Amino acid sequence: MPIRLFLRPIALVSASLGVSALATAPAALAGPLVATATDCPSEVLTQPFLPWADPASYVLAPDGGFEAGASGWSLSDAAITADNESFYVHSSGDGAALELAPGGSATSAPMCVGIEHPTLRFFARHDGSAASTLRVDVLYEDAAGTTRSLTIGRVLGGDDWSPTLVMPVVANLLALVPGERTAVAFRFTAEGADAAWRIDDVYVDPYSKG
Repeated sequence: MPIRLFLRPIALVSASLGVSALATAPAALAGPLVATATDCPSEVLTQPFLPWADPASYVLAPDGGFEAGASGWSLSDAAITADNESFYVHSSGDGAALELAPGGSATSAPMCVGIEHPTLRFFARHDGSAASTLRVDVLYEDAAGTTRSLTIGRVLGGDDWSPTLVMPVVANLLALVPGERTAVAFRFTAEGADAAWRIDDVYVDPYSKG
């Protein structure tokens, strides 16, 4: 059975505006996201989406497989469940996923990304109305150190696990940590009154491409 990919594209912020903002932004001030991601630890690069003709290298988001109980995540009407995306791209021994009740949300721990072309991709499924969507927001900091959010995609799901399409992290990313890196977090929100969502194996385009 072919794998179905569900993503409802949304209008993206103009790349030229982002470049202009980077060129004219004042000296950046570190806020709470940067304060918890200043060390930018070494990354383990993998190609989890190679079976879907995506040869890009990714790094797992902090506890992006939820095997540590969503360690570092902020949960609202969301909880770990004994499930796993059916392809086991992270590990054959994994056995956890994150379930979001209708209206529930989950925000990842901050992590470093490169400011050039960061992207996000993960696995999702839902039970309930076909009209339900999963909204994905990126949280980032502006030059004043204020945390901002930007919706980067909405996922349309089915009752089978499927990888999402690649989601560009389109935001006014500023080099707030050394090495042309910035700190971001990701928020997932179940939209709709009658559908629970599950997500698993959240991967991000790494800051180190070497």
